[in-house]
Amino acid sequence: MNKVSFGGIGEIAATFFAGEDVVPGQVVKISGNSTVDACGDGEAFCGAALSCECGFAGVQVKGFLSLPYSGEAPAVGAAVLAADGKGGVKTAQSGTACTVIHVDEAESLLVALL
Repeated sequence: MNKVSFGGIGEIAATFFAGEDVVPGQVVKISGNSTVDACGDGEAFCGAALSCECGFAGVQVKGFLSLPYSGEAPAVGAAVLAADGKGGVKTAQSGTACTVIHVDEAESLLVALL
């Protein structure tokens, strides 16, 4: 049983207009005035969509969040992550600076502070 939790700490979410390809749980990028879209492979992200309906998306832009990752497991600590083109993230040379605080290699999930 995990006795450590970071859920909700420092969470800041905002409502944006949503592109047609935005789905809850994926990382998103700013694509226009007050608008987010799904990220392509290697792109920097501004946060993760929490919800999406009626052309709007709730996006977490700050705080601790859990994200799926692909490829090599990121190291814990200061990191640069980019979208993997499948809704999750991967380690990268350029992208979004964050702090990875937990990596679950069995589930391919990480917890990062944006």
